[in-house]
Amino acid sequence: MTETTFSYNNSYDYDFSTESPEEYCQAPHVPYMSIFLPILYTTVFLVGIIGNSILMGALIFKCGIHRLINIFIINLAASDFVFLLTLPLWVDKESWLGVWRSGSFLCKGSSYIISVNMYCNIFLLTCMSADRYLAIVHPSVARKVRRRLYFNRLCICVWLLSCLLGLPTLLSRELRQYDGKAYCTDVELIFAKRILSLIMLILAFFFPLLSILTFYCCITKKLCMHYQKSGKHDKKLRKSITIVFAVVAIFVFSWIPYNIFKLLAIISGLQNLKEPFCLLYVLAQAGLEVSSPFAFANSCANPFIYYCFDGYIRRAISRCLCPWVKSHNVGSSSDTLDTRISHSLSTSIQRENAVRKWRHSISI
Repeated sequence: MTETTFSYNNSYDYDFSTESPEEYCQAPHVPYMSIFLPILYTTVFLVGIIGNSILMGALIFKCGIHRLINIFIINLAASDFVFLLTLPLWVDKESWLGVWRSGSFLCKGSSYIISVNMYCNIFLLTCMSADRYLAIVHPSVARKVRRRLYFNRLCICVWLLSCLLGLPTLLSRELRQYDGKAYCTDVELIFAKRILSLIMLILAFFFPLLSILTFYCCITKKLCMHYQKSGKHDKKLRKSITIVFAVVAIFVFSWIPYNIFKLLAIISGLQNLKEPFCLLYVLAQAGLEVSSPFAFANSCANPFIYYCFDGYIRRAISRCLCPWVKSHNVGSSSDTLDTRISHSLSTSIQRENAVRKWRHSISI
């Protein structure tokens, strides 16, 4: 969430060569955020709790986990659901102009859950991207390695790694008193800890994001090549490309701005200047305040993405909400997007190989 940092901007007794930007730069405040954020967070909380609950209920209780990709989707929805439970605390904070009234434990705990949610989301999306890459680009390899047991173990590892990477948040957040009021803020980190934060941000966010984009670029290239060979009437491949761009675009739009400004905030903390240079710090803090609502709103967007673009999940949710309405069997594994595309690609490859052998036999 956005942090409120208090400083003494007009005090010239500081040794600016040793003080951090938090101590001599005045944190900016975007106008009307105290009105906009409570409304936005309340909407995200209600929509996200309902949407993710329906998504998990539909996939677990109504149709079972017949698709392996559903294991990742359920874990992603569970991560978002846990995060959304902390939003009422931040609604209260924004409504009281940054004053934290929920105690030190929840200050640290809610910030920790936010970090775990971000890491869990990026790692699960990386796993989903790798799975789609294997299913579409290397279907023969995917048939050997795609096992339910492997997926379950992989999700457990993702949760454990995310919880481990979120631990520094417990040390960097604390409840501070200013003018008799409590604020949940970041503590001033020493140079070594800022370097560690920078490394973690690069390795745990930007590197997985680069992997996701690489996987989807390869998938799109493969689908486009197959689309050109199969003609203009293959609507399933056109739809699959749309899903790829929708998932990547929404995730990038939600999280990239926030983490770029977070990167700038860390870099500004690494400055060691004899005179205060607050431009980078002010830009980073204003950017964090503006971009954080978009980042956290992503937690309520995923159910709508899957409902709009995945027919399997759309029928599962419809069956969950309207059990009296008869629908097609959503439990058929042959109805999955990756399976259809993999089968289509495999058939195309087999056909090309058969034609190649036939031509070779004629030439002989």
